[in-house]
Order: sequence, then C-alpha cells, then structure tokens
Amino acid sequence: MSLLHKYQLIRQKTIEFCSLLEIEDYAVQVVDFASPAKWHLAHTTWFFETFILKNHAKNYHEFDKNFNYLFNSYYNTVGERILQNNRGNMSRPSTSKILDYRKYVDAKMQEYLKDISDKKVTDLITLGLNHEQQHQELLITDVKYMLGHNPIFPSLDAAYNLVKDSNTDSKCIKIKAGVYDIGYQGTDFCYDNELGVHKVYVDDFEINNYFITNGEYIEFMNAGGYSDFNLWLDEGWSWVNNEQINSPLYWHKMNNKWHYYTLAGMQKVDENAILCHINYYEASAFAEWKGMRLPTEFEWEIASNNLDWGKRWEWTNSAYLAYPRFEKENGAVGEYNGKFMSNKMVLRGASVATSKNHSRNTYRNFFHTSDRWQFTGLRLVK
Repeated sequence: MSLLHKYQLIRQKTIEFCSLLEIEDYAVQVVDFASPAKWHLAHTTWFFETFILKNHAKNYHEFDKNFNYLFNSYYNTVGERILQNNRGNMSRPSTSKILDYRKYVDAKMQEYLKDISDKKVTDLITLGLNHEQQHQELLITDVKYMLGHNPIFPSLDAAYNLVKDSNTDSKCIKIKAGVYDIGYQGTDFCYDNELGVHKVYVDDFEINNYFITNGEYIEFMNAGGYSDFNLWLDEGWSWVNNEQINSPLYWHKMNNKWHYYTLAGMQKVDENAILCHINYYEASAFAEWKGMRLPTEFEWEIASNNLDWGKRWEWTNSAYLAYPRFEKENGAVGEYNGKFMSNKMVLRGASVATSKNHSRNTYRNFFHTSDRWQFTGLRLVK
C-alpha cells in the first residue's frame, strides 16, 4: 500500500467515527484528561501541518496563525499552547472551521505525497499516521467518558458495545527461566521507546492465557474487595477512600443488579465478558486477593506469542522507564515519549478500541496508576 493511500485511509477513519456524533458533542470536555472531539480533529491535522507542510512543502501557507497555539499538545519546542484543561473552552473556532482545516491540510498533504522520496520525511509522515491512530483510540475513550457521564447515558451507536468480548481459552502457559531478548527487532515502524534490544533474566512463571472476567471481579467485590485495606497499595487505598470507589468505571447498581455504560447504551453487566475500565490499583488489589500477581512487561512480551491478546490494554507490574541505549531524537519529535518516563506504569497488548494495524507485542503503552478510562483489563501470573 502506498503512503498516499495509507494517509487517505487513516485520515478518513477519524472522520467516520466522528460522523456518529451530534454537533453539540464536538466541543464537550468533561474532565481535563479527556479532550473534546474537535480538538482531536484539529490536533492530528496540526501535526501534519507543523511537522511536514510548514517545514518541507514549497510555498505552503498556514491555514490559521492561531492554530499552533490552540492545537499544540505538549511540544515545548514548537511554542506556547493552551492548558489541557482549557480545551473545552474553545467554542471558537467552530467545528465546521476545523473540518475545513482538515480538508485544506489533506489536500496539501496529498499533493505533497505524490512526489515525496525523502526517507526522513516519509518516516515522519508514518509517525504522524501512527499518532493519528493513537488519537482515534483516544477519541473513542474520550467520547465514551463524555456520554458515560451524561445523566441519560445516551447511545452513540447500537454497534458500539465494545466490552462484550469473552475469553477463548482457559489454559495457563508455563515459561522456563532464562535470558530473553526484549524490544522491537523488526524493520517496520515502531516507537522510540520500543528500541534498544536488550536481555533480561526471568525466573520460571505461569501466565494465564485468559483475561479476568466481570463475573470474577464481582466475586472480588462481593467478598469486600473495596473495603479490605490489606489488598491495596497505600496510594490505591487512599484513592478508593478519597474517591468513594466501589466498582469499575461506568458500573452502576440498578434494581440491585450491576449495569454498565457501553457506547451502545446502558446494559446489564455480562459476567462472562472480559473485565474493562479498571486502573492499576484495582488490578493490583484483585491480584492480591487471588494470591497471584500482575506480569512484568518483560514476562508479558516473552509469553506474548502464546497469548490471546488484543482485547484489553493489560496492566503490568513494570514502571514506564527507558530501555538501555534509549535515545531521544533532537527537536520536537524527541518529546514524543521520553519525557513521560516517570510516575506511570506500562500496559501491554492492545484493545478493542485500538486502530487496525496499530499493535505489536513490543508496544509499550503507559498511563498513571489511577487512570481507567481506557479499555484496560488484566491477566494474572504465578
């Protein structure tokens, strides 16, 4: 597939999801970590304008001089930007203007892509497309957070119940102690945080080839899991009490039955379906209750070729840190991953919200320990 065709497909995929929204949905920001849909539309476009067109396309004219300030996310190299929690304050520019911005940049990019040959630039465009795919997943999760906190729990689309998957296996996989290679070894695209192939030693371990289900988690809840401090990390116990948590995100007890919000509307919790929307604290407490533990990211990667994965981002017991020989690129691109290597845990795999062809067994996702608006789950190790 040509880079031009790939560009067209990925950019259109974002628009297809947004076509399910009402115009009022585009500007809503419920919390500071969940950005409005129109911001995602503009920011992913800003990436191509800023890093490709403005630097490499001849005679390119910037669409709007204010957009660099409005739609820069965290690139200090590129200039000043609005605070993340102010993204929902932008009633202007309008959604229609942002869609015009996408059309303008897409036309210029498609013209530019017809004659491109510089590998350094094509690599940067490939990064931009992977960046867009990351935001496609964020769009889904941010829209779910918005609608899941609407008092009438509206349905986005009847086909968008993304939490109905069940396990297809019930085995445990045994891995022998030894020294294993970790890190990306292919020739296709990967992020810089996957590079730096290195060896790790692991002891014998067994890893479940299945995810924890809603039914298993209800057993934990019914056993007093959210009220037993012995199960929780200290910060997790503070989080439970400060936030008055007693169930996963989007769960509500109605008529003495557990229900959860899906993008297809409010539904009864399917006990056979795979658990979703828990944070690291909850995953750790459940593992403690079961007398087991979460895998390290290295154990997960070593076992991954034998695992059924891809339905949930899986919490690991590994802090998000640099691999040996990790190197940040110069300039703004160097801000992509490296500067976030503190106070976060690694998640492995992918989720039902992850874009097609955007997953690898070396992919290192990372979130704060309290985050649970992504499609997160867990499997256990002993």
